[in-house]
Amino acid sequence: MHMDLFLEQLLNGLAVGAIYALTTLGLALVYGILKILHVAHAGVYSVGAYVGLYVYGATHSLALSVLGAVAVCACLGVVIEKLVYFPLLKYPPYVPLIGSIAVFISLEELIRLAAGPDIHSFPADLPFPSLRLGHLMVSPQLMGVYVTTAVVLVGLWFLTSKTEFGLAMRAASQDMEVASSLGVNSPLVVSMSFVIGSATAALAGILVGIYYNQVYPTMGAVPAYKTLALIVVGGMGSVPGAVLASLLLGLAETMLIGYANVPLPRDALAFIAMIAVLLLRPQGLLGRRAR
Repeated sequence: MHMDLFLEQLLNGLAVGAIYALTTLGLALVYGILKILHVAHAGVYSVGAYVGLYVYGATHSLALSVLGAVAVCACLGVVIEKLVYFPLLKYPPYVPLIGSIAVFISLEELIRLAAGPDIHSFPADLPFPSLRLGHLMVSPQLMGVYVTTAVVLVGLWFLTSKTEFGLAMRAASQDMEVASSLGVNSPLVVSMSFVIGSATAALAGILVGIYYNQVYPTMGAVPAYKTLALIVVGGMGSVPGAVLASLLLGLAETMLIGYANVPLPRDALAFIAMIAVLLLRPQGLLGRRAR
């Protein structure tokens, strides 16, 4: 009985961590390229959930729901980059951060005005079978989270490691000016980092809506600050570090609080980890120490 509960909480923790990873990817990508904290990313995540919900309600097609949300959020990410960040990059880093917070709050309020303050259910059926592991049944929702996250991570790894564009992204993340002088199309790299990050945020928003069967205007509030803590824990700008930190946080929240009943505040756990990492390893789990 205890082993079944342990395995159940382990599977749930991996799912929560996978959703955190999808949400944090975009923030890590943008910071790696522009060195700014893209807080508005959490607003894009909420927009993705609502677009997915309404497209699904109109078509009853999860594929169209995902495509619609990804397309809208990818465009929204580029709009934010061009209209908000690009004009503010010439100012100190706190100025784009303030602009990003303003965009996040604005998106949250626009959603509230357009969709109302109520919680909406997202009763979509994921096209995945249930999987039996001993006495445990892995639900289609869990399978959807695992498969989607795995596909996104493998695709991102292939893009960044095996393609010329990935080489350009890595060069731009090291030094934008030097990369540009060597022929890298820096504006395209920046825009594509927003496209990829916003698309993964849309996927995360839809998965959260289906997994918890609820979508609401302020659903991006907790991810807005948790993702900031996660990129610090993983290493600023390190995508593998962000993924590792996300999985560890999901497991810690579920196993420590849900399984072991340790009296810790769930939403504060990410910041407890962040403080510990800043004290013991300031560069993060997979980050590099500044020289």
